[in-house]
Amino acid sequence: MEVTERGVEVEPGVQLATWLIDGPTGPATGVGGEHIGPPQRVHETFLLVHGLASNSKLWDYTALELARLGHRVAAMDLRGHGISDKPDHGYDFQTLTSDIVTVSDALGLPRPILAGQSLGANLVLEAAFLHPQLFSGIACVDGGTIELSEAFPEWDDAAKMLAPPMLIGTKRGTMVSMMRDAHPSWPESGIQATMANFYIRDDDTVAPRLSLDNHMQILRSLWEHRPSDRFGSLQVPALFVFAGGSGSGPPNKRESAEAAASAIRSVVVEWFEQADHDIHAQYPVELATLFDTQVQQGFFGTDWATNEAG
Repeated sequence: MEVTERGVEVEPGVQLATWLIDGPTGPATGVGGEHIGPPQRVHETFLLVHGLASNSKLWDYTALELARLGHRVAAMDLRGHGISDKPDHGYDFQTLTSDIVTVSDALGLPRPILAGQSLGANLVLEAAFLHPQLFSGIACVDGGTIELSEAFPEWDDAAKMLAPPMLIGTKRGTMVSMMRDAHPSWPESGIQATMANFYIRDDDTVAPRLSLDNHMQILRSLWEHRPSDRFGSLQVPALFVFAGGSGSGPPNKRESAEAAASAIRSVVVEWFEQADHDIHAQYPVELATLFDTQVQQGFFGTDWATNEAG
């Protein structure tokens, strides 16, 4: 499988890093061209979006498994993150969702399934709400229902409680050890992908790639977002995948899941009961398998306008 890396300009002077994998497609055939093996599988295109202060490498092993199953898979580093450009503006939801649309169009993705984790899940829900004709569906991984203002009615309280820890100057080895201690069930691939959230400085200490100012701009935008206002009008199929492990992600997920399930016209809700917030890092193959299962069962083969199988 070939991985193609490309920078996509989303506004003058601002490029976002992307990568694309084309998986093997088509049925096995005999020497005379006749079909052999299992029935033809359905292949879709996915665009993967990471969470706050994260990067696209957290999706690596989910993407590789999806590609192995024959799907076309792309991912992006949001502005300010990973190896994308880091302007001091554009961290509102309108611009971040516009970036997703621009990347999808620039990569020539035909109505992809948008999959996002945490912040990324809220973003893909917003993008699909605004542009349902452009996407075949969404997969929200421990997100898409995050409403921080429910837990923190005042922004100042949210800013105080949710500001990122000060990790600048932490030794690289210490950072790796901290991650392994915090996530003992993660594969090493998840630890190393998370380390890509940081620059490694000449003195072997780390510094977050997402600056504190930009982090707080995004956090404010997330605090202002009301995904529940979108549920009843969402015109694409929505798969929600939640982590059930203790301390995993945003509060009140059970209630939020029920609200989404009751309001969205075409919805599936699944739980990884032992997982923490970063399901894609902890259980990448299992998550890809779940995505693929929904594709093969026809969940994402629903017409966006009529919600009838096409």
